[in-house]
Amino acid sequence: MKLIPCYFIRVTSLFFKRIRMDHFGLSHILLEPDKYNPDTLDLLVDEEAREYWLNTCEKLTEKYVNFALLNNEDPTVEIRALKFKTCYVEALKELKINPLAHGQLTIRLLLDINETCLRSQGFFDLWKKQKKYENDSALATLATRLAELDALPDDRQRWIEIIRGVLAGNMFDWGAQAVTSILNSGLYEALEKIQKRPWLYDGLDKWLDKLEKTVHHCAAVFVDNSGVDIVLGILPFVRALLLRGTGVILCANEWPALNDVTNVELEEILQGASHICPIISAALSTGDLVVRSSGQRGPCLDLRTISDYALK
Repeated sequence: MKLIPCYFIRVTSLFFKRIRMDHFGLSHILLEPDKYNPDTLDLLVDEEAREYWLNTCEKLTEKYVNFALLNNEDPTVEIRALKFKTCYVEALKELKINPLAHGQLTIRLLLDINETCLRSQGFFDLWKKQKKYENDSALATLATRLAELDALPDDRQRWIEIIRGVLAGNMFDWGAQAVTSILNSGLYEALEKIQKRPWLYDGLDKWLDKLEKTVHHCAAVFVDNSGVDIVLGILPFVRALLLRGTGVILCANEWPALNDVTNVELEEILQGASHICPIISAALSTGDLVVRSSGQRGPCLDLRTISDYALK
């Protein structure tokens, strides 16, 4: 068995050849488990990155508080939001003084502490209403996006545009300070912000060459954000895989975190998409497209802690 990983920012796809979907197991995820590290930055070693992320997380705290106040009618929300802010800011201050206060200092740790502080004050799904609104809005334009892709005359050109959509969709991350300005925009505004190729890390041509030579039996796609990302970025990608005869497992968070889509929400999205796209509808009926919980509870993917159920 050959495992071919293909990474598009935080959207991860694992492709498998000649394997039945019901024969997946946890051991197949990592080619070299002992060499795998889910964190690309060690904030203990990189002082500049540490300062940037600690300051960025502190600035984002105010956004979380304001969002909680605007989207919650509970009379206790104001005091709970203040307690959350105090909890998180104090933790960040502690890490500025002692970076080892909570173990290995990574972006994952900073985001996990944020979620812990939110949940400690009863904010288990702060973005729930926003996610629902964005999912419904994106579904309303899915048919148009699919028609645009189908109208492209060249298969390779179509794949490039699909991947551009994946990249553009991934910008819609409510935890990313750098893309705040486009969060209230749409897919096409995000597409305009993608740099011209070659990108900083650009393996697209090599990957497309492999696609021309190989039809994978199954792909596990670990999804990220709600709204534009999952609906207009990932679903066209999934549809293209299905058209190649590749079965798809969509893996989503078990618990809500930021605006990441959960497995329960993803089931609802696919039901909506099935009324728009007959290919998705047929794949759901035959079991060629399924949703699984990844078992993840935070916004950062760690393949070492994937649920045993995710790829079965």
